[in-house]
Amino acid sequence: MLMPSPFIEELRADMRLRGYSLKTEKSYLSWIRQFIYFHKKRHPNDMGAEEVKAFLSWLANERHVAVNTQKVALNALVYLYHKALNQELGDLNFSLATKQRSLPVVLSPEEVQRILNELTGRNKLIIELLYGSGLRVSEALRLRVQDINFCNAAVTVRDGKGKKDRQTLLSQRLIEPLKQAIETALTVQIEDNKNELGPSMPNALDRKYPNAFKQPGWMFVFPATSICKHPYSGILCRHHLHDSVVRKALQPAVRAAKIFKKVNCHTFRHSFATHLLQAGCDIRTVQELLGHNDVSTTQIYTHVIGQHYAGTASPLDRLISVARE
Repeated sequence: MLMPSPFIEELRADMRLRGYSLKTEKSYLSWIRQFIYFHKKRHPNDMGAEEVKAFLSWLANERHVAVNTQKVALNALVYLYHKALNQELGDLNFSLATKQRSLPVVLSPEEVQRILNELTGRNKLIIELLYGSGLRVSEALRLRVQDINFCNAAVTVRDGKGKKDRQTLLSQRLIEPLKQAIETALTVQIEDNKNELGPSMPNALDRKYPNAFKQPGWMFVFPATSICKHPYSGILCRHHLHDSVVRKALQPAVRAAKIFKKVNCHTFRHSFATHLLQAGCDIRTVQELLGHNDVSTTQIYTHVIGQHYAGTASPLDRLISVARE
């Protein structure tokens, strides 16, 4: 087994001190390792702007990575030099490739129903939450029992993208299935508690409230099927279901439903927003439900609506109408 690099472990500790998410930590450390290996394992202290520019140019010109991938690599190296090593890179004189604006893939209500008809049980419930509440798949899987408000038909998303909490809709159709899912999850928690185990806790709450893992409110609605070690504390616990489980269930359902669009979990969030706007919902309300910082991000869905947006019709349709008169 390879010994962990002391330098990488220092960076890991620094990112955790700064409150970076686990996903960001893994991504940044991966890019920093690639940067070091690209330059024949030279230490970043012995490199600078020229080496960063050479690496980014290689990614763009040789690897042909996507624009967003270039941005993540750049952000990782900016963190490395500006924050961890406290070194200014100066002007890199490097321009990221221009990202072409692409419209999100959106399903029709009929297509959504066809896919749901091919799903069952827990996986169907999760996809229904993505479409019915506009959730990201990670947000749906992180839901805890206390985040579901049946009385007000609302779902609270904790620590969402941008470290924000928000509330969104809960479909009346999902109340009974969710109650059953919660009952199943709490049964798992009771069995775990017998072995002094429970759900993974956020932000070191397991130290502040040592018995919080026994409280029903902290249990994940969709718990993982096995016990694991907490990535930060190393304590044995039960995390939420991994998103790969949902993705693997979705693709066969899309094929069986004979949907020939590029569909993934996020497609149902796009469809949620588009269908609300088509139904006449105010764009500011949709922005709030999705948790977008800027309404311009939400406005992309108005481009998907087509003829239903602001009553606009194709001039060809008008031409045909005139001809018939």
